[in-house]
Amino acid sequence: MDKIKKFPQIGTLIEDETLKEYPFYLRAYFCKNIVANMKALDENSCEKNILLKKIKSEIQKYLRKDLQSVINATGVIIHTNLGRSVIDESIFNQCKDQICNYINLEFDLENGKRGSRYALVLEKLKMLFECEDALVVNNNAAAVFLILNSLCLNEEIISSRGELVEIGGSFRVPEVIKAAGVKLKEVGTSNKTHLKDYEEAIDENTKLLLKTHKSNFTLIGFQSDVSIVELDKLAKEKGILTYYDLGSGWCENLNEKLAKNEPMIKKVLKNCDILSFSGDKLFGSVQAGIILGKRELIEKIKKNQLLRMLRVDKITLALLNETFKAYLEKDYTKITTLRLLNDDIEHIEQKALWVRQQIKFESEIKKSRSLVGGGSMPDRTLESRVLSFEGKALTLQEKFREKNIIGRVENDSFVLDFRTIRESDLNILVKLINSMENL
Repeated sequence: MDKIKKFPQIGTLIEDETLKEYPFYLRAYFCKNIVANMKALDENSCEKNILLKKIKSEIQKYLRKDLQSVINATGVIIHTNLGRSVIDESIFNQCKDQICNYINLEFDLENGKRGSRYALVLEKLKMLFECEDALVVNNNAAAVFLILNSLCLNEEIISSRGELVEIGGSFRVPEVIKAAGVKLKEVGTSNKTHLKDYEEAIDENTKLLLKTHKSNFTLIGFQSDVSIVELDKLAKEKGILTYYDLGSGWCENLNEKLAKNEPMIKKVLKNCDILSFSGDKLFGSVQAGIILGKRELIEKIKKNQLLRMLRVDKITLALLNETFKAYLEKDYTKITTLRLLNDDIEHIEQKALWVRQQIKFESEIKKSRSLVGGGSMPDRTLESRVLSFEGKALTLQEKFREKNIIGRVENDSFVLDFRTIRESDLNILVKLINSMENL
């Protein structure tokens, strides 16, 4: 009892002037938490100022973890840790009215009856990709799972060993296949798979040939694989299905250097029964798994009870819908990812030069290379320009990170890559750098 009396009252701490800048719920939570923790440590007493200092520190740590905008100066365009593709403000504004109001998500305005949430985007996907039917789920891993579970449950599929990839967060394609209730037969080796490997493996139990795009790694040297064109021809001869897990695929207006040998969604679709790709990678929209293919196959997938668990909400559909419109209208300026991928080096250099002239610290413009990122095109880089700062690179990286400027260390220097720094970020960047006391 004596110990309790030696701690300030919780109410006194909550209402202290030094904490008034924070919301009440945070003050109440952390004041109670810190005092309880101190008592649990069997402390006899704790001065009010010491407690307030601890409380303030914990609140600041908590707020630092909250979602907030950052400036991506890493040079990685589709940066998974920074949210992958950025939604253009014009697309967000076009969706705002739908997101902030009741909408006809599953309501047919013509007949007054229940409608399908997928009708919103289906016709646009048909126009954009010339597909028979389409479906949207919450990400591409879900698309892989749902397709295989719907079309091949308790049956056998064939995949090249060289394409049984691991995606982010240690999720592996073979494990997804297994979880979908499908039997996997592996063919070929890690570096070479031939058409005859598939031919010899096909038997009466084979339902589907799976091709997985090596979007997040590359093989060079003594290697070969089988194209989707060859696989589809073989599958048709044998009366089985072909599925291309594209992962990261591009739609339109990708610059020639990146587009070379990289699967274009519309072209690939002509040579398989069904395919899926991520909405938030090269396509440049929100996280989603987009499934395109033959009508009878999509209809079968739609009847799977698991679809209910994997469906997307109105916000995702609204943002996708506006992205589809931008592509159909060929207004590529609204696709931030495309804009950054296609940015010319003169414009990038101009951005770097302008910032260099505005900031109070010494820096040097240097040539560099940027990455596509997000599990896309691991073997491609893009010419870029960086601002390089003198000093201990890791210390500088931390100082800039404290201001929500995320750069990188290159050749023992800390640099800001201007391919990923958007025009709208420039004034903010200058203000944040000039707010630093020293480097």
